[in-house]
Amino acid sequence: MLAQKFRFHGHGSLRYLYRNGDAVRSHLITLKYIANPRRKTSRFTVVVGKKVIKSAVKRNRIRRRVYEVVRLEEPTLKSGYDMALMVFSAEVYSLDHPSLVKLVKQLFSQAGLYK
Repeated sequence: MLAQKFRFHGHGSLRYLYRNGDAVRSHLITLKYIANPRRKTSRFTVVVGKKVIKSAVKRNRIRRRVYEVVRLEEPTLKSGYDMALMVFSAEVYSLDHPSLVKLVKQLFSQAGLYK
């Protein structure tokens, strides 16, 4: 699980990210990101809407799987960014782990977030 200091708290900064952040899209997941000079560490969130998957159990499973990939990639990412990974397809639920890792890494590299 991703540590508390790497997560969002409250909706204000997340709303700011949605409005002003840059987006990198794939066919399954979108990454929104914006630089945050006030922070030393980066913050992450994973959003899976009810329209994508109705079952809360399945939505939470997707969220946990993506958070695990982010946790493993976090040391190699630039710090001082706010990032939201938004899942737009139910296919993510059935993806195997290497494919999910490849997808998330591809989004991070397209955004230029690696050190």
